[in-house]
Amino acid sequence: MGAVAIIPARGGSKRILRKNIKMLAGKPAIAYPIELALSSGIFEQVLVSTDDIEIAQLSRRYGAQVPFFRDPELSNDHSITVDVMADAVERLQYQGENFEYACCIYPVTPLLQEYRLKEALTIIKSGLWDYVFPAIEFPSPIERGFKKGRLGSIEFSYPEFANSRTQDIDKTFRDAGQFYFGKSTAWLEKKPILNGVSTFLELGKYETIDIDDLEDWDMVEKLIISMKKNYF
Repeated sequence: MGAVAIIPARGGSKRILRKNIKMLAGKPAIAYPIELALSSGIFEQVLVSTDDIEIAQLSRRYGAQVPFFRDPELSNDHSITVDVMADAVERLQYQGENFEYACCIYPVTPLLQEYRLKEALTIIKSGLWDYVFPAIEFPSPIERGFKKGRLGSIEFSYPEFANSRTQDIDKTFRDAGQFYFGKSTAWLEKKPILNGVSTFLELGKYETIDIDDLEDWDMVEKLIISMKKNYF
């Protein structure tokens, strides 16, 4: 009763064209999570769920399995992670695969660290949680956030914290968008991740960067190249 890694990578990315297989510091973006999952040694299988032939071919080249193609209705802009994962887990079980845990690893996660996957597996094996995922602290308390009013004046989102010191406000975290380690049963039942029986790992501030546009892409690429130079 082990674990499998499932990397959901559809072909129709919008903000960054062909994002999942775009070259990033010398190799396709999807190569990073595939190689990381394989080298971790904690997964019985590393699979890619895709609707795209080119993504499938590249994924296989880097060592992942692509035992099926995802249906179009699960490959559009409105598809959500739990539905895609439920589909993959169900297909694998139908093929006779038996595993207790399935880890959804997003395809553009070049800063993900191997030990974080191992840490999450250890936590979920406790049996207390349906999902374990990484999160990062907001750099400044959201309770102190404000916007411009109709006439340009400051309007606090939470007026009761307007005069609070930032150090007196509890930390708040957000989903890091790297991976979700879940029980297979939780995926099949499509249990919610963020408002379900879940817990998170606290990442350091430099362990993840949201890649939403080409400017983000260039910044991460420079960081990866710099890290490689310093490592070698």
